[in-house]
Amino acid sequence: MLQMRDPPGRLRWALPRQGLPHTDVSPDLRPGITYRLRYTVPADKTVPNIYPEFGEFQQMPQVFATGFMVALVEQACLLAVKPYLDWPREQTVGTHVSLSHLAATPPGHVVTVECEVTAVEGRRIRFLASARDEDDLISEGTHERTVIDFERFNRRLEPKKKAPGP
Repeated sequence: MLQMRDPPGRLRWALPRQGLPHTDVSPDLRPGITYRLRYTVPADKTVPNIYPEFGEFQQMPQVFATGFMVALVEQACLLAVKPYLDWPREQTVGTHVSLSHLAATPPGHVVTVECEVTAVEGRRIRFLASARDEDDLISEGTHERTVIDFERFNRRLEPKKKAPGP
């Protein structure tokens, strides 16, 4: 039997349906969970390295690229909730990002990302996040992740892998 939640937060017990994955998240996964991640920016995470096939990026300053910064915030948020997941069966995927990029960070500098879970609604998890280097606030905003069943996610992706777009 599985413990299930009915809105608003009431518990019930149910037998799992044959072949369907368990999709409830841990009741311990709740607002207030925080995480801090420190990362030294290497030269290969700068703007000229984000898409080497695009020449315009090669001509831009060698500073921490926004795309890599967003991925670093996503990693901090993932690590914040990983202890509350049945990893690797349960994972999270990013579903929304709203982050500013306020200041440039050269390679060699340490970026500290701080995040906090602000809401858990079913499988959806919302975060408030910020990032600083030694001198400046470099990013702030929100992020959203959704808990997935890894095997089910990959099964649903299979047809798309077999039939690439035009």
